[in-house]
Amino acid sequence: MGNQLNFNSNVDLDLDLTLLIINLTIGVIISLLIRFHYRKFGSTLTNRDDFSNVFPFITLTTILIISVVKSSLALSLGLVGALSIVRFRTPIKEPEELAYLFICIAAGLGYGANQTVATTVAVVLILVFISIIKFRKAKITEKNIYLTIETNDKIDIKSSDLSKSINKILKDENGNYDLKRLDITEDIFQATYILNLKDLDTLDNIVKVLQSKHPKIKINFIDQNQVPSI
Repeated sequence: MGNQLNFNSNVDLDLDLTLLIINLTIGVIISLLIRFHYRKFGSTLTNRDDFSNVFPFITLTTILIISVVKSSLALSLGLVGALSIVRFRTPIKEPEELAYLFICIAAGLGYGANQTVATTVAVVLILVFISIIKFRKAKITEKNIYLTIETNDKIDIKSSDLSKSINKILKDENGNYDLKRLDITEDIFQATYILNLKDLDTLDNIVKVLQSKHPKIKINFIDQNQVPSI
């Protein structure tokens, strides 16, 4: 008797439909809150409206998967195999996008595990903490401008000094800049910077120097404060 071990992996637990509906309802509310927060405080260059529309789907889908899988050991093992064949074709280019996706997934995991109160409190505190950071950063930064420099001139693209030259100009004229993205191919050079400007005269000087040293480049400025957020 002592050597016998009774382990039945086929035992399934009943899924509480009422609790699932409650968690899904709260998941809708919290995902819309995350969506609003990302639109309001996000600083990515992508279209925040389109990207944030997937937040409710991710949260609710995660809740459903966890709620169903946790009731069956066989389903949980099958989920591992199913996820191994999933491929994401759309790359996440901004770390901030990935952070908000993780918040949605974490919320879905918490509600799916019936940790409703703890999950709600945690998500709200995370969003409040992010808001505080954003407000403090906004007070320090006087004006954030996104600068995109692009050229199709193959001579400039093949030149290894193009990126160094642009960096030197920005450093000399403004001093405070950050390279956010750099794409270099045989046919195109594109660099995106974020500049912390003190005044518009600095912006004019940057444009004049860039155009004088690299007349074939295309320059585009976007005021971060003017990017639609709601």
